[in-house]
Amino acid sequence: MSAQNPASGLAEPSLLEKIDKLFACKVGEYVDLPQLVVVGDQSSGKSSVLEALTNLPFPRESTLCTRFATQITFRRSPETTVAASVIPSSESSEDHQKTARDWKKEDLKQLDTSTFASIMEEVNGIMEFKADSYGVQSQFSNDVLRLEISGPNQEHLSVIDVPGLFQRHKEGVTTKADIELVKRMVYGYMSNPRSVMLTVIPANVDIATQGILEKAEEFDPDGMRTLGVLTKPDLVDKGAEHNVVNLITDREHHLRLGWHLLRNAGQSELANSIGSRQQAEKDFFSTVAPWSELAWDKVGINSFRSRLQEVLSDHIQREFPKVKAEISKRLKASTLALRDLGTKRQTPTEQYQYLIGMSMDFQKVVVDALATNYGRHEMFKDHPSLRLVTAAVNRSEAMATMFAKNGHTYHFADEPKLPEDAASDIDVDEEDQTEAGTSPDQSVKTSVRQYLGRTAIDDLLPSTSNVAKPQRRKIFDWLRRVYRDSRGYEIGTVNPTLLASIMKEQARKWEDIALGYVADIIVLAHSFINDLLHQVCPTRGVRDGILSLLMDQLCTKYKAAIEHVVFLLSVDLDGTPSTLNHYFNDNLQNCRQKRLQSRIQSKTVSDCSHGEVVRTSDLFQHEHMGNEEHTIQDLHDVLESYYKVARKRFVDNLRKQAGDHFLISGPDTPLTLFSPAFVSKLTHEELEEAVGEDRQLKRRRADLERETKDLEEAMKILRFSGK
Repeated sequence: MSAQNPASGLAEPSLLEKIDKLFACKVGEYVDLPQLVVVGDQSSGKSSVLEALTNLPFPRESTLCTRFATQITFRRSPETTVAASVIPSSESSEDHQKTARDWKKEDLKQLDTSTFASIMEEVNGIMEFKADSYGVQSQFSNDVLRLEISGPNQEHLSVIDVPGLFQRHKEGVTTKADIELVKRMVYGYMSNPRSVMLTVIPANVDIATQGILEKAEEFDPDGMRTLGVLTKPDLVDKGAEHNVVNLITDREHHLRLGWHLLRNAGQSELANSIGSRQQAEKDFFSTVAPWSELAWDKVGINSFRSRLQEVLSDHIQREFPKVKAEISKRLKASTLALRDLGTKRQTPTEQYQYLIGMSMDFQKVVVDALATNYGRHEMFKDHPSLRLVTAAVNRSEAMATMFAKNGHTYHFADEPKLPEDAASDIDVDEEDQTEAGTSPDQSVKTSVRQYLGRTAIDDLLPSTSNVAKPQRRKIFDWLRRVYRDSRGYEIGTVNPTLLASIMKEQARKWEDIALGYVADIIVLAHSFINDLLHQVCPTRGVRDGILSLLMDQLCTKYKAAIEHVVFLLSVDLDGTPSTLNHYFNDNLQNCRQKRLQSRIQSKTVSDCSHGEVVRTSDLFQHEHMGNEEHTIQDLHDVLESYYKVARKRFVDNLRKQAGDHFLISGPDTPLTLFSPAFVSKLTHEELEEAVGEDRQLKRRRADLERETKDLEEAMKILRFSGK
């Protein structure tokens, strides 16, 4: 192995080439790749081992060796370059992560002692050294220094140097929190199932006291990735050499991958060349007993590299199929996660395209919903609230029925009694009614709303009251009271203004029924819009943003429908009663004919050949009736005839205008609002506020895009690289 190419020959070339390419496309950030991690206590000789293994001049400090993890990657490339960068901890702040990622040293031609020291000094100013709850700054960072050494003769080798473990803090230098921080950092690397651990232990200490070895065996119980490295044999006390020899020869504390003995360069040798140091180590193991008696494949850096080649080769061949499977699995997961983020919407153009596409999908469903083409989309089956027209028609029919049954205050005299009215068919004296406060009819009330429940527009909806059933057998008493309170000098006629006032009293429940109806149609329309947005826009934040944009105009349209109901009520109940509908006269004639028929019914006689007949003389007999009673009878008949015409007219107008035109099927209903035309009028600020991605989402998307791209490149490497 040449000094210029320390990583050469460390494992099977074809597999290392694949690993090299996987590291080159940064897939190691997402999937654990086979690598070396050098672990040990402080001042155990880790830096000397790394320096001998990589031929890099690691800076040494007398107090602390390493304050953060350093990832050193050797990579083959046409040109010789050295690059340095910082990988920020995922636990650090966004500002620090940006600062750390922006720091880079690239296109360095070599990494000599001064350059390495300069990089380490500069990195110490970039790294994040957090303070504890007492404000004491830590001496260690979770950030990682990454060194990439590339060249035409390099083979891939990834080595991680982590801070050395220590058991006691030093006042003014380290803290108790530092002890735990370093443990978490080191143990995190050791727990990686694809890390080959070079467990560095000084030969001049009792092996039984070394916690790092115990931890290595805990993380690697099968011993498949733990290689013991003993350092500083020249410092072993006289007479204690046999303990080290027993370890090297597997007589004590057997490791599956074995032990290896290295000699660290002394302080006086650090200034010498790498070749001189290697020669000094060779001379030491050749001449100094008992080390000279050990097998050559157990001592020295050259045999250590050969042993490491075997270990790495076996490890990579064993782990590579798992790496392939994990890359494939991770790619599927990242692709799915990226898809779940939805369409990219960071620039105004992307945001316009995103919203226009969504609004077109929205309007397609609206068209099918209004045409009751429910078979076009599966969502109509799964979400009944989207069957808007059906629900609106059913609600309109219920409204018309309520007007017919409960819209009037008093039953008309000739109105047929329905079965459910039987219980209220009770004669009550006026005095009793006054004392009781309400008649039996008034005690049963019906809700004018069908769709109750807290919604975002409840404060906008009109307030309504439940309505009682019409009072039976009270209409003439009421008309008599009103007539007596309103009559003037007219003879045989009615005060023209009287019909307007009694019509308004007879129809006073219209307001509650009509406003209850339009409130329900508004709730149906708003629920449709909200539920359809859930279908076309599954992302809650974006959906809320769109609703925020729509809400002001939606409320304006809802208020317009309510105001139109108030307008219709005013037209029918506040103005002078009038109609051109001939049905009014038909009704009036029908009322009078019914009264005549009931009066002469008692005069009929049975004739076998002609059935029931009336004598002509009986037809001309007049029933004596006072002026007041005659006027009240006419007033009743006119009111009944006009009320029927007005009720049917109002119900039709309420349904077609307020319900359908303003809210469901008109050209400018709330359903038509979210459209490409609406989106095209939005400002850039409105777009960004409604559907723009926040910083966290942008970072998440960028990370997933980068991850997906890197993993796709990794899959290409695996696909075209054979096994």
